[in-house]
Amino acid sequence: MKLLPLRLALAFSLGTAACSSIHAQVAPLPADTTRKYENPGGIPAAVKQPFFKSKLFKAVAIPTVLITYGAITAQGDAGVNRDARTFVQKQFRPVNTMIDNTVIFLPYVELGAVALAGVESRNDRINTLLIIAKGEAIMLASTFAVKYLAHETRPNGQDNLSFPSGHTAQAFLAASIVHTEFRDKSQWYGVGAYTIATSVAALRMINDKHWQSDVVAGAGFGILSAHLAYLSHRNRWGRKSIGRDIGMTPAYFGSGASGVSLTWRPTK
Repeated sequence: MKLLPLRLALAFSLGTAACSSIHAQVAPLPADTTRKYENPGGIPAAVKQPFFKSKLFKAVAIPTVLITYGAITAQGDAGVNRDARTFVQKQFRPVNTMIDNTVIFLPYVELGAVALAGVESRNDRINTLLIIAKGEAIMLASTFAVKYLAHETRPNGQDNLSFPSGHTAQAFLAASIVHTEFRDKSQWYGVGAYTIATSVAALRMINDKHWQSDVVAGAGFGILSAHLAYLSHRNRWGRKSIGRDIGMTPAYFGSGASGVSLTWRPTK
């Protein structure tokens, strides 16, 4: 009977040791803290979109198709150019070229008229003017560089600066800016502007100034210049809308020259 307490104490000691051993074996491993500062907010990593969904691809896709088509079909008085010229000459008579020089700025007139009517554009007026200036610089530099490199003869033989059509590029540049500025308000603003630009392309062919390939490529250069101007524009001065006191109105300077008149009313 004296050995019973000793045996119970020994059994309790062995059981406690066994439980401690089992607990030690199943204890969880310490958490890995070597990467805890890589994403402290727990925000999932952004999924990279495919290239065809990027802003750059959407900006250059349509203009690239137009310019490529124009370049492939730029064969002078041959192929589709000859067919298109023959059709136009049978259906239409030449008109005063002063109309061509005036209509190219009508999309800008629309832009100013809609803004003066109180319709809020995508950008304030100062930033819109900066985009226009940048787009004009890109368009003029690119079209005239290609004109001198291509050395394409006009249908009427006037000179060798036919490809691409600068008038068409100018009109589609302005139309693309109108569409971008007001498409959130109504798509009809852009429809009207692109209708004007298309009429400029038609007038250049009716007046025998350009081949079909010239006006198609010119449209591409105009749209591309506008898109590049928007993609590269970062000078927004924050989110505060400024420049609403600046107005744009059409102006005629005589001798067939037309343009846009800018007015500014300072505010306190």
